[in-house]
Amino acid sequence: MVRAGLSPERITAAAADLADEVGFENVTLSALARHFGVKDASLYSHVRSLQDLRTRMAFLAGGELIDRIATAVAGRAGKDALAAFAGAYREFALERPGRYAATQIRIDQSLAADSPELRRTAEITYGMLRAYGLEEPDLTDAVRLLRSTFHGYCALEASGGFGAPRDVRRSWDKAVDALHIALEHWPREGTHDDD
Repeated sequence: MVRAGLSPERITAAAADLADEVGFENVTLSALARHFGVKDASLYSHVRSLQDLRTRMAFLAGGELIDRIATAVAGRAGKDALAAFAGAYREFALERPGRYAATQIRIDQSLAADSPELRRTAEITYGMLRAYGLEEPDLTDAVRLLRSTFHGYCALEASGGFGAPRDVRRSWDKAVDALHIALEHWPREGTHDDD
């Protein structure tokens, strides 16, 4: 048995690799135990439950995703930053499907508050959007627009949901252009003419 050397970090990394191979929902503690050549019970001294493992995977994958995005947007602003952010997001989603799925799970807010990965994600995302002159509550609305657009597009692309002959990458680029225009002309909170 390969019990020696097990740690929460090593188990989480193996789970993320397995998720990329077989799908996030198909990762089980039994499959990981087989991978390490140990009994299921051996893993419970390192992770509390499958939910604990999934949360750890979400933090790991979220950190990897934001590292990729941070590298892409470094030194850029406005449309260039948005395009770099979007491109890094899409590449991660398509290249690392299991890890990407892990980033989409709902995380207990008490755990999320202490996550350096989530704080860094917020800092980089909100920083990019502040270059468009947005402030709260518009920042949160803009983040939700980006996330839903990027996630929806990537989910459809990964599942083969785009059947038209138009190149999928060209449509993606148009979507990013449209987001840039929307962010430049954002309907700011409190500027609506209700009279």
